[in-house]
Amino acid sequence: MTHGPGSSQAADTRDSPVSKVLPFVSVATMLMTLPQIWTVWVERQVAGVSLLSWGTYLLGACLWFIHGLAKRDKSIYVACIGWILLNGAVVLGVLVRG
Repeated sequence: MTHGPGSSQAADTRDSPVSKVLPFVSVATMLMTLPQIWTVWVERQVAGVSLLSWGTYLLGACLWFIHGLAKRDKSIYVACIGWILLNGAVVLGVLVRG
């Protein structure tokens, strides 16, 4: 294995067990956000929902999205699209309903 400028370890890590599980974990964690969106939008309950926390999650997703685009890493920026939409839904819900 070659290390240093110009070397690529992408092929080495792409086939790792963790890399094979990550897409499923990413989707599963996004699904875990849906109950919060349901609570904010359908049940119209925003008490206890931290705008600071969800706003920070949204900002982080936006920064990761930009980073993924800059690195041309589809595995980063595609997942971030989902996070931006989900976190944005919570933030918007708190702003509208709160």
